[in-house]
Amino acid sequence: MLLAVDIGNTNITIGVYDGLSLEFTARTATDSDRTGDQYAVELMGVFALNKCETASIDGAILSSVAPAVTNAMCSAVSKVVGIEPLMVGPGIKTGLNIAINDPAELGADLLCASVAALHKYPLPNAVCDLGTASTIFVLDKDGKMIGGIIYPGIRTSLMALVNNAALLPQISYQKPKQVIGKNTIDSMRSGLILGAASLLDGMLERVEEELGMPVTAIATGGFSSEIVCNCKREFIIDENLVLDGLRILYEKNTKKSK
Repeated sequence: MLLAVDIGNTNITIGVYDGLSLEFTARTATDSDRTGDQYAVELMGVFALNKCETASIDGAILSSVAPAVTNAMCSAVSKVVGIEPLMVGPGIKTGLNIAINDPAELGADLLCASVAALHKYPLPNAVCDLGTASTIFVLDKDGKMIGGIIYPGIRTSLMALVNNAALLPQISYQKPKQVIGKNTIDSMRSGLILGAASLLDGMLERVEEELGMPVTAIATGGFSSEIVCNCKREFIIDENLVLDGLRILYEKNTKKSK
């Protein structure tokens, strides 16, 4: 079985695969103050909750966009399953043609998601990862990763708004009843949720204009469900896209490659 770990800016996503089957997933908060031992205890708890024996794990792979947490989680994985995880980074075989100015700038999570999108969905496609940052990365009709778009996620936008406008309150990520809000909270929800959906629709429309053809839109990330249900276009929601990319990369870089 394979342990896949994706360290994001806000959450760490953990998945265990038995072959192609994703047996279970779990999420925990990303915290740079935690030690390897603390993450190890948490990881052991995840295995216990899901009634999975750590001895059944014979492979591990890890991606990270939070360098301050990477070493601690690597240590935790090694302690819990007795395996040094394969790290997603320079030198790893991806099978992905990355046609941006500096491929080293591509985040590990976006690399994993793009690899999975290449294998799973029709081309051209656009991977919309909606988390702390919202990113749209595009694979052209030949499967080449040609670049993308980065803008603040809804949580980041809300924090900036509340922190910089004294009279605006913290709100939940709830869809407003209508576009034109009748009070401060509904007005903020309209701008936050419907604004994010409109931005996503609009950017994908521009992507298609630039490519000269329609794209398959794939949504993943922690806020995908809140946003894409308010979009006008159709999306494939794939919450485990990054984990699937990790599995594919592990297969490409070990003797388990087929």
